[in-house]
Amino acid sequence: MRIRTGGVEDVPAVLELERATPEAPHWAEGEYRAAVADGNGGVRRCLLVAEIEGRIVGFVVGKRAECGDEVVGELESVAVSGAVRRRGVGRALCEAVVEWCRSEGARAVELEVRAESAGAIALYEGLGFVTTGRRRGYYREPVEDALLMAVELS
Repeated sequence: MRIRTGGVEDVPAVLELERATPEAPHWAEGEYRAAVADGNGGVRRCLLVAEIEGRIVGFVVGKRAECGDEVVGELESVAVSGAVRRRGVGRALCEAVVEWCRSEGARAVELEVRAESAGAIALYEGLGFVTTGRRRGYYREPVEDALLMAVELS
């Protein structure tokens, strides 16, 4: 498996994977294209993709934002092909985006996750994330609460 920075040429494969992953946030194509463009207004994004034998099998989107004099990172979206789940792809992508946030000067990385996604929550906890709050009815189709999680970076 290889993790690399995604480019505009990867957007069609990322969209295909995202659409095939019901629990993934569903973004417009323009949002993925913006993730590979230079940021503005103190916000930067990155798109990282996981490849196996030249095929994209997962992706993650990270964000870096300035909040006053503090830089905060966010793991905005992650999806892994069902054919390769439970093989470390999701973990590797999450670790890579946390490292990207660290390299961007973030003091912490935040995320939102479906409250019923036990596997995802266990993955994030294994990476050091802790639950910091809850948003009732945040997700649609189906309606579900979001857990807010964060990890402090040293």
